Amino acid sequence: DHQMERLGRVDMLLELLENDPQDLFLNYALGLEYAGVLKFHEAQQQFKVVLDLDVNYIPCYYQLGKLCEAQSQINEALSYYKQGLVKARQKKDKSVHEFEEAIFLLED
Repeated sequence: DHQMERLGRVDMLLELLENDPQDLFLNYALGLEYAGVLKFHEAQQQFKVVLDLDVNYIPCYYQLGKLCEAQSQINEALSYYKQGLVKARQKKDKSVHEFEEAIFLLED
């Protein structure tokens, strides 16, 4: 069962984070797992933990935008996408187009 599998991964990540609470990737992965089981609030909190650790962790802005979009919080979604776009452009990151497209689709 896909749901049970994801919840197992959540437990595993929480355990790993106990030993290494500052680990960016583990924190980000936990956010993705929460989003995967539609725990929007937990996912949002988790992605914010990542940004507290590293404000330039670009994928987080995209994920936060998606979460807001899923909850029809369009202004918040645009805000995250636009923040992500600025950072992606600064770093010449390949995600620039993803952010541009997400913004375009919402501002349509």
